[in-house]
Formats: sequence, C-alpha cells, structure tokens
Amino acid sequence: MAEQSFDVVVIGAGPGGYVAAIRAAQLGKKVAIVEREHMGGICLNWGCIPTKALLRSAEVFHLMHRAKDFGLTADKIGFDLDAVVKRSRGVAGQLSGGIGHLMKKNKITVFMGAATLPSVGVVTVKNDKGTETLKAPDIILATGARARELPGLEADGDLVWTYKHALAPKRMPKKLLVIGSGAIGIEFASFFNTLGADTTVVEVMDRVLPVEDAEISAFAKKQFVKQGMKILEKTTVKKLDRGNGKVTAHLEDAKGTTTQEFDTVISAVGIVGNVENLGLEALGVKIDRTHVVVDEYCRTGVKGLWAIGDIAGAPWLAHKASHEGVIVAEMIAGQHPHPIKPNTIAGCTYCHPQVASVGLTEAKAKEAGYDIKVGRFPFIGNGKAIALGEPEGMVKTVFDAKTGELLGAHMVGAEVTELIQGYVIGRTLETTEEDLMHTVFPHPTLSEMMHESVLDAYGRALHF
Repeated sequence: MAEQSFDVVVIGAGPGGYVAAIRAAQLGKKVAIVEREHMGGICLNWGCIPTKALLRSAEVFHLMHRAKDFGLTADKIGFDLDAVVKRSRGVAGQLSGGIGHLMKKNKITVFMGAATLPSVGVVTVKNDKGTETLKAPDIILATGARARELPGLEADGDLVWTYKHALAPKRMPKKLLVIGSGAIGIEFASFFNTLGADTTVVEVMDRVLPVEDAEISAFAKKQFVKQGMKILEKTTVKKLDRGNGKVTAHLEDAKGTTTQEFDTVISAVGIVGNVENLGLEALGVKIDRTHVVVDEYCRTGVKGLWAIGDIAGAPWLAHKASHEGVIVAEMIAGQHPHPIKPNTIAGCTYCHPQVASVGLTEAKAKEAGYDIKVGRFPFIGNGKAIALGEPEGMVKTVFDAKTGELLGAHMVGAEVTELIQGYVIGRTLETTEEDLMHTVFPHPTLSEMMHESVLDAYGRALHF
C-alpha cells in the first residue's frame, strides 16, 4: 500500500494516546493513531472504567444489606453475576465507542493493527488486510502495559485469573486468593468479598496498600478484616498446584511454609510495559525493566520519538498518561508546557473504604529531611459522614513546619477519591496551611474534614 504522511503518529489509543492525538489535532497537526485491539486501551475496556462499574454494583449490594440502618426495608437481597458483568461491559463499550467519535470529530485517522518502527520517523501497521506505512517527524509511543505473570503463578483463565478474567468471570468464586494488595488486587478482593466470596489477600510487603501512608494502610486493613477478609502480610506464594476445580497455594512467611486450598486465584503482582516487537532497541531506545527511559518531557533520546503513560514508567495511572499526552502534543507544537511533578499526581483506590492520596507520606517526608506537622481528622467527627452512615474513615495532612507547604494528603473512607482533588489543586498551586485555613468549606460536606485536618496540624481543630 502507498505511504501516508502525517505530522504526528500515535501508537496506542489508551488514555495517554488518544488524548495526545486529540491535543495535537487541536494544535493544527495532521494526526494518525494506531491501535492493535480496542479504542480506549486497557483503561476504558479492561481497567479503570469497567472495574468501577463492578465496584458500584458491589457498593449498592452492600448498602441494600444495610437498608435497616436507614429506616428502609429490602427483602430477598441477591445478585446476578452475569447481569453485573453485562452492565460493566456495557459501560466500557459505551465509552470505547465514544473514543471513535472523538477521533472523527478531531479528524484523526485511525489505523487498526500492530505497529512497528523500522526506522526513525516511520511506522508500519500490519493487520489482516496487509501492511501500511506511515511517516511522521514525531511519533508518540503509548502502548501501555499488561499484567505481570510470575513463574508458577501464570494465569490459565480457569482457576488462576488476571484482571481481565476477573472482569468477566465465568463463575462466582467461593474461596478466593488474591495475590498482591496494590490497587488492582485490593479492588477485586473488595468486589468479590462484598458479594460473598471467602477472600484471602496475600502481600509480600509488610502491609497492604504498601505505597500508601502506613497509618492509612493500617486503618484500611482493619476495615477489610472487619468485612471478613483474611490479610496475610510478609507472605509469598511460592507455587500453585492446580487440580480438579481447586488450587493448592504454597504460602511462605517467617514461620515457614503452609498450604491452603482455593477454587480461584487472582494474580495482581504488578505490570510490565508493552515494549516488545516494536523495534525500539534497534532505534537506540533505552529500556529499563520493560519501561522506556524518558526525560521529564517524555523524550526518549531518539529524535522525534516520545513515550507516555505506563510504558514510560511510574506512576502507572491513566490521568498521568493523559496529562503526559497533552504535554508532548504541546511540545511538538512548539509550546512550553510545565513537566509533570509526580508528587502532584493523586492515587485512588476504589475498594471499600476508598483510599486516596497525593504527595509525600509522613515517613517519606521525614526521610526527605523535613521538619513536619501532621494533622488528622476522623469521619466520626463530620456531620455529613454520620448522615451518610459512613462514620469510618480519616483525613491526614502533612506540612513542612518551616514553610507551611502542604507536603502530602492521605485519606481513607467514603468518597475520598472525589475529595482528594482539592489537595491536588493545593499542591499544584503551592498552597500553604494559611491558604487552606482561610478557605471557607461548605457545610455540611465531607470536604470539611479536609479543613479540620489542616487545622489539627496546627492545634486548631474545631470539631474534634
């Protein structure tokens, strides 16, 4: 087929790639985007969005069981797993289709197929119809990542699942083992546990949600255990013996090795970047532990070649990928955007209770040499939380004692994934404790706890 020329070619149509394509088109560039599987990438199809749809069903199911607490009656409460999954897939499908509409609206040419880079400035796209060659002075890699699989723990889709299998389960687990307590692992543990699975979570580190502030992790763990989860920390799954309808897990901790039987295992032990079969090494692209090495502006070091999102390293978050896409598009257009500051990117985990954070944990702030002030405020002291029937939770803030800079904020409880953006804006605007103290927070809202936590850091809390 004939060669086609563009100003920008984006490889990968996930939240990083499609946003980069749209922004580049807005800036007057002729743009092509190449996608091997699904418009919207993992996030819209097999990640962020469908998991939230599942978790919403679990949340409603949980509330139905608490109907009496709200003066309501609900009889014969149950669920239809197939219908729950169907709704989730429908939500994903709706949004994935919306990406196609956005591509048309912005006059972005879409090529479905597998991309390779035979030379600088050239992309070949192979599909069932043949091979097409695209040329562009700027190429953006946004190929994302996939589930990491450890030797002996590989998924088979029957007894051992990855997140993809867990999103469209063929059956409801009765006795479930989740390996890994990061965001993906703990969200699936929360979903299936709420629906009634006997759930055990194994974490190799010394606490669940290990990237979070230790105090928040401890609070969350207490709630998980209260809900019936079994949490095994400092524990490794050495191997899985698969039998007829069951898996025997060999678990090792400081006391030795034990075995437990499960009917389902979900492996959530991290991700690996999709860097293979692109031709990157031949171009001179540096790859470190399956991720492309980039500078603060997402440049790979090869002229005209950029990398964004999961393939470009941590934090592995959709919103980080999207913002990097905007930065790169603006750089290509000759603008001068600010680079991303990792400590201003929020992390959100949609388990029950929710967990959200931005910036430095208390421990990291101390390690960095800061003299700190720490504030805390519990949900039980907030009128809106009590009215919602959600009194379990906490907001924690960490400040530089010398300058008043907000170093970090950490939350656990109802709707904290929505609240955290207030502190994200504060971090971006380099807010001090004085700015936050002088801000009038609406009443009655959960956000008032954000104010009270700041006040508490300076001995001025009003409602606790």
